[in-house]
Amino acid sequence: MAAHTPAYSSADAREPADNRTDAGGARGKGADVIVGIGVDVVDVPRFRRQLERTPGLRDRLFTPAERELNTRSLAARFAAKEAIAKALGAPAGMNWQDCTICVDAAGDPYPELAGTVAAAAAARGVLLWHLSMSHDGDLATAMVVAER
Repeated sequence: MAAHTPAYSSADAREPADNRTDAGGARGKGADVIVGIGVDVVDVPRFRRQLERTPGLRDRLFTPAERELNTRSLAARFAAKEAIAKALGAPAGMNWQDCTICVDAAGDPYPELAGTVAAAAAARGVLLWHLSMSHDGDLATAMVVAER
């Protein structure tokens, strides 16, 4: 994912992105903390049909901790895994078994990474993830922000 500095007109009062500072006062590109963002939407009935038609798909996409969840929850977790892959620039060779979508005591989702996904995150300098998942009607969505 290439970084781009926004172009502003002379009438625009905002300063270019390279003039931002982080909490420690660092300026410029070193102050950037967002490594990537990803969003995905899954049609739950279509996802259900795919799981029914394709033997072994549930085992390929989900870790043992995830497999027993209902289809809506699996669809949201698949959307989260896709969003994570997008935030990482969709590197080749990522294994879905290396990413488990967990929920903490407060009910907030977070990714637990291992193997290929952890290596891709480390290569991009990801230290922190923000993950949101939602269901509405027949749709499951996920949005992720990866930070260093």
